[in-house]
Amino acid sequence: MQKFLCAAIIVLSVASQTIRAAERPNIIFIFSDDHAQHAISAYGSKVNQTPHLDRLAKDGARFVNSFVTNSICTPSRATLLTGQYSHLNGVPVFNRFDGTRDNAAKHLQAGGYHTGMIGKWHLGSDPTGFNRWIVLPGQGAYWNPTFLVPGKKVNIEGHCTDITTDLGIEFLETRPKDKPFFLMLHQKAPHRAWEPEERNKARFQNAVIPEPETLFDDYATRPTALPINEQTVARDLTRRDLKLEPPEDLKGPALAQWYNAKPMELTIDGKTMTGKDLVHWKYQRYMQDYLACVQGVDDGVGKVLDYLDQHGLAENTIVMYSADNGWYLGDLGLYDKRFMYEPGLKTPLIVRGPGVKAGSVPSQFAANIDLAPTFLDLAGLEVPDSMQGSSLAPILRGESPADWRTSVYYRYYHDPGHHNTVAHLGVRTATHKLIHYWKQDAYEMFDLVNDPAEQNNLLFSEANRSKPEIAAKFAELKDEIARLQKQYKDDGQFADPATWPKGGSDGPFDDKKPAGNKSVAEAMQLTAASEE
Repeated sequence: MQKFLCAAIIVLSVASQTIRAAERPNIIFIFSDDHAQHAISAYGSKVNQTPHLDRLAKDGARFVNSFVTNSICTPSRATLLTGQYSHLNGVPVFNRFDGTRDNAAKHLQAGGYHTGMIGKWHLGSDPTGFNRWIVLPGQGAYWNPTFLVPGKKVNIEGHCTDITTDLGIEFLETRPKDKPFFLMLHQKAPHRAWEPEERNKARFQNAVIPEPETLFDDYATRPTALPINEQTVARDLTRRDLKLEPPEDLKGPALAQWYNAKPMELTIDGKTMTGKDLVHWKYQRYMQDYLACVQGVDDGVGKVLDYLDQHGLAENTIVMYSADNGWYLGDLGLYDKRFMYEPGLKTPLIVRGPGVKAGSVPSQFAANIDLAPTFLDLAGLEVPDSMQGSSLAPILRGESPADWRTSVYYRYYHDPGHHNTVAHLGVRTATHKLIHYWKQDAYEMFDLVNDPAEQNNLLFSEANRSKPEIAAKFAELKDEIARLQKQYKDDGQFADPATWPKGGSDGPFDDKKPAGNKSVAEAMQLTAASEE
């Protein structure tokens, strides 16, 4: 009788856990790389249509003030996991993330979630806190990519965006059905070198993309960093970026040198172009490929949403979409990210699911330090004090927390980096922005209400700086930076490049043994080696 009672108690306990698991929401976090907020039609894009992301926004919440705290790939991903600024999580630049550190996935896994990481990881170390993972090595490749799994590396034929989506679907298909799941589905696209799959490449190859008003920005009032940057559409797109065909006889280093050259004169279809004519052409060529890559990401979002609908998972699954940083679509004459101007600072953030107010457009300031706490809060788990962000869950429910932040602190370290970007920090409020290039001790201040394109640095001229209202605002914003630095414990730990942590996010990955070509299903089976 006693054995029967014990067995019954165990069965009831397991059943109770299964019921609780079913009640807890599943979470899918879809993350893209370099997707500009203003390249989503739900955000008012003038250059493309993204019907599946629009569908997500219609049914959920679309944050209009979502910001990155260090607008570059690897640091943003470390912040996503830890809920900490770069100076605390140890990843200020493209250095290796210490996998022994605490992260949101570890808490979710310990809390009973089946956790998965698929796609672009770009943190150098193996993922930790995940039951199953399959990730690209470093940046990864668009076509026929190699993926890393525990102890091995595999090749999968096809286009990376489609493969990553299919791996996500396979994860859902093969998950344990008695647990809630947490899936991080990270796309490589639309990262440079913008290599779309054929269906969307054809869709955009003859498209004429509207140009931004600031494509020919002369940087007149911003002399410190913009004039010397190397991420301009006019001067810095390479032959590889522009998909130009090399001479057939070039091989090896000569071919690489040819591809990496930045042409300032081109003859296309018998017409020789220089100056503004060439800039117009470069912009179209760049944007056609970039937007085709974005369309592939949108297609993948649609495939995931359709799967959830078809398998009865939509009602209990929170779907979140964001990107690792902002991106310039020719704005200020730029491509890439890094700079704290609005296109590089703002990120998309769209959330749908149980408890999320449908059709809402929150105006509160969200930052990528908030994502890890949000994952945990939505799962009913405690948020550790080490996380510097705040859960967005109340805002998702339609609430307006009285003590919510009214400013965002930013710090970028990677100077000169790949694009001769001057290191800077700053603060963004509802109405103004102050940027400090600390090595030059130079400032830029913008009135975002009257100058949303950030053309007029209010501190450029002595006459302007001496105006009482501008001097007062300058002092106020400097004080706010000091307050935020104290709050977030930033004492300049990584201001000096000599202090940057060692190890790179691009490998090597010599501990992974080649396992040959695999299908999506076969590759997913190999991830089971990391089951805990």
